[in-house]
Amino acid sequence: MIKLDSNENPFGPSPSAVKAMQAALADCSSYPDDDASALRLKLAAHHGVDINQILVCGGLTEFLGMLARTFLGIGHNAVTSERSFIVYRMATEAANSHLIEVPMRKNGFDLSGIVSAVNKNTRIVFLANPNNPTGTLLTSDQVDLFLGQVPEHVVVAIDEAYYEFAVDFTAKRGVRYSRSLDYVREGRNVVVLRTFSKVHGLAGVRVGYGIASTQLIKRIYGQRAMYCVSSLAQAGALAALDDQDHIRKAVENNTRESERLVRRLSESGYTVTETWANFVYCEVGRDAAKFSEQMRVEGIMVRPLGPWGAPQAIRIAIGTPEQNDALLKALGKIRNS
Repeated sequence: MIKLDSNENPFGPSPSAVKAMQAALADCSSYPDDDASALRLKLAAHHGVDINQILVCGGLTEFLGMLARTFLGIGHNAVTSERSFIVYRMATEAANSHLIEVPMRKNGFDLSGIVSAVNKNTRIVFLANPNNPTGTLLTSDQVDLFLGQVPEHVVVAIDEAYYEFAVDFTAKRGVRYSRSLDYVREGRNVVVLRTFSKVHGLAGVRVGYGIASTQLIKRIYGQRAMYCVSSLAQAGALAALDDQDHIRKAVENNTRESERLVRRLSESGYTVTETWANFVYCEVGRDAAKFSEQMRVEGIMVRPLGPWGAPQAIRIAIGTPEQNDALLKALGKIRNS
């Protein structure tokens, strides 16, 4: 089974990360460093921020829950776009709050609509950039303008899980992508979210982190579970940060293969949105759940997007050339059946 349904790194984790985690096994009888001090120090140096502006936890889904518990409650709401990361709704509702989902514009965020939806009870705005599952991008100029219109009582969570892929695309396409860390350094009411699950290939060990002002990090820290990042996860993340060859391999394959997939899917009659991440949003023109089951029979797993409000769309993670060849072959077989 070729698994192209979860936006994972098709090359797996860095070999250096695997070795580091194997070495950490010898000490797994001891509790992990609860503050993930070495990892936070390295991330702070990597991003040019203070160590107290970094909070590491067990994946971005956990961080989103922490954000919601910190800033939301009964009578509050959060705002995002429709067809965005499904955990925004889960985290908001778990915090006894309401999520306002603004209709999309050309499969992307309608920032003016989101500004209009913000009210006195809004406490968080979730921006996925690039967006999951549509793969669309907000430019730095768009985000700059948006932040200037958001009231001070609202925290803007900028979810950059696919940051490294977007950086490569924007460099090649001549687009200015992200000033998110500048906002943090300026003390803006912004939390930047990053993860080791995507380009680093560590989805299974669960490591994510947030970058924000020291004051915001202190507030969010109160919702963090003790020992939430294992010793193995910390060791793997530390080594993965240094393996630039592995990161480059994943990013270059993604950019190259995305162009081939988008072209071939479009030639086959599917409606495909230009991607800035490591997956493709594809409208198949019929029931996506049934379509995905047909693909599964052919040995390919893709994600039907009915739960996101797109019953005729699928999301396809960009694989290796060999995996993508198999995907295209299966698509051809289904189309001609």
